[in-house]
Amino acid sequence: MLHSSGHGQGCGYITLRRGCFPFSWERDRLGRLLVLTNLAILEFHSIIARMIPRRLQLLLTQRLSEYPAVALLGPRQVGKTTLALTLTENRPSLYLDLESAADRAKIAEPELYLADHEDELVILDEVHRLPNLFQTLRGLIDRGRRRGKRTGRFLLLGSASIDLLQQSGETLAGRIAYVELAPFDVLEFAREQLDSLWVRGGFPDSFLAPSEGVSVRWRQDFIRTYLERDIPQLGPRIPAETLRRFWTMLAHHHAGVLNGAQLARGLGVDGKTVTRYLDLLVDLLLVRRLQPWHRNVGKRLVKSPKVFIRDSGITHALLGITDKETLLGHPIVGSSWEGFVVENLLAVVPPGTEASFYRTSAGAEVDLVLTLPGGKIWALEVKRSLAPKVERGFHSACVDLRPEQRFVVYAGADRFPLGKEIEAIGLIELCTALQKAMS
Repeated sequence: MLHSSGHGQGCGYITLRRGCFPFSWERDRLGRLLVLTNLAILEFHSIIARMIPRRLQLLLTQRLSEYPAVALLGPRQVGKTTLALTLTENRPSLYLDLESAADRAKIAEPELYLADHEDELVILDEVHRLPNLFQTLRGLIDRGRRRGKRTGRFLLLGSASIDLLQQSGETLAGRIAYVELAPFDVLEFAREQLDSLWVRGGFPDSFLAPSEGVSVRWRQDFIRTYLERDIPQLGPRIPAETLRRFWTMLAHHHAGVLNGAQLARGLGVDGKTVTRYLDLLVDLLLVRRLQPWHRNVGKRLVKSPKVFIRDSGITHALLGITDKETLLGHPIVGSSWEGFVVENLLAVVPPGTEASFYRTSAGAEVDLVLTLPGGKIWALEVKRSLAPKVERGFHSACVDLRPEQRFVVYAGADRFPLGKEIEAIGLIELCTALQKAMS
């Protein structure tokens, strides 16, 4: 963040992330250059972020045409506000940021204030700050319905949390739809940017940073802000350093089967505490629990979930990985690629798709099992190699699952057979195929 503030004629302070530095506007050419350069960079990247169309915009517009309220959920800094404000260009709208004291004051009497904006789309940012507001919204929605205003009334933005989901789900049942905004995915950029997206992750300010160093610092600040400010504001009283250690331990075990006892020993806490920490990060859409295949196939199945940190860039920042070369030489590289593939695929699957993994005690294994609407099963194995090979465990698992499609997702772009009914396919090509499965 950059501000300049006056303190006497021709003097001021440059306020950067790292501190406050005095300068004289008339005498300090370097100070002027720093201010103007940083302002230009911030404005440039702000413009870029606004210009990048998000795939979710069409779905969000559709849900607003179907429901009186839509909740757009996602972690901090993922682009929820930017996406919401793009909708204001084509319809009368009111935007309120509930982190702003001035905007909170406007709705001190929410029923009176919002009733005057019945013909507008009301966007309420950081709505979890006023959980008691949901009851008022229900009354306004029901009165509007009786007057024929049935859809497109409220767009609620918030970092997903237990409180937000419970409050809205119980109070606005039948009146609200949920849309999850994830970080950028591979279908939103050119193929040449795939590796950069993998290394930096998909948070806009990280991916669009002017250098690797700026990207890494942004992610480090993101992690620190979540731990020291955002999570405490949501309610849980967990020491920031303890939660950082837990998050880092998850990064080291990224894409692995959860071993709660091992994590508990490493933190010096009990198993219930580990579950509570994990639930919190899952609720905030920062961590994914991929459940094991649960249908009866007459085999002894692994019953613990696999755990992924959802953004690859955050995984790398927690592990001190700063660039692609460091990543390629790190033991986490294969697991990092698997998590990146899984998150991108789950960002584009048809609504109603069930995702799981398959593993038996005998060694049969599939990294990702997708059960599409209608019951069709796709079995997906993930390999970082440019010359992928199908392992025996995948063949055994396919005998058990009998999937309709069998793919090995690898780091290349060509699509070619790897054996009977199995194809090697690139990540972008598979994401495109999944999108076509929706139509």
